[in-house]
Amino acid sequence: MHQLRIHYFQHVPFEGPGSIQEWSIKNGHILTSTNFYLNETLPDLNSIDWLIIMGGPMSVDDEKEFHWLSKEKIFIKNAIEKGKTVIGICLGAQLIAQILSAKVYPNGQKEIGWFPILLTERAKQHPLFKGRDSEVTVFHWHGDTFELPENAMAIAKSEACTNQGFIYNQNVLAFQFHLETTKESIQQMIANGRHELTRGQYIQQEKEIENQQEFFEKNKKFLFSILDRLTKINGKQH
Repeated sequence: MHQLRIHYFQHVPFEGPGSIQEWSIKNGHILTSTNFYLNETLPDLNSIDWLIIMGGPMSVDDEKEFHWLSKEKIFIKNAIEKGKTVIGICLGAQLIAQILSAKVYPNGQKEIGWFPILLTERAKQHPLFKGRDSEVTVFHWHGDTFELPENAMAIAKSEACTNQGFIYNQNVLAFQFHLETTKESIQQMIANGRHELTRGQYIQQEKEIENQQEFFEKNKKFLFSILDRLTKINGKQH
């Protein structure tokens, strides 16, 4: 496996790379970051192979409050156009969707907790997901969603949310859900988002989220499998 230069964008202190960091270290990749909440500067696009965009509680249109969003969008657009491998998680997926001219808007209901997603028929035949179970229980924490960008392939759906992810041009992967969460990172998300754990059909409460321990390892294995396969498909981007 080639050594990759993986760079991630982090928007808030409590939504970091989680088990992506473990996978990167395990495979000998170089992992760097831009922490926008610390006003850190953007990297040279030519110095990275992969770009991973993490989640956050803000909306894609909150540029007045989070001034760095406009520069971030330009960087993501350039990365996609240059053929870099780009992965978006939750807010990151929404940013990619908007950059690809798809509408991002509030979902009918918030989706917070462990809920199953169903892979689409096309996704089940795709090299990234072939041989996987068609139903996977994953972690969600989002209020917004997106329309499917033109020429993108839908990955999955859930009861609460029609578009749970997509693949675009083989090098762009967007997940509305969180496979990267660890026990520690979920505790941080809960501590900083406890006010969102209100009554709702698709909102689990704190204890219910924390007690479903069996999904952490399953989600990590699923994520590692996807990242391994993505590495083989795209190789090292220059």
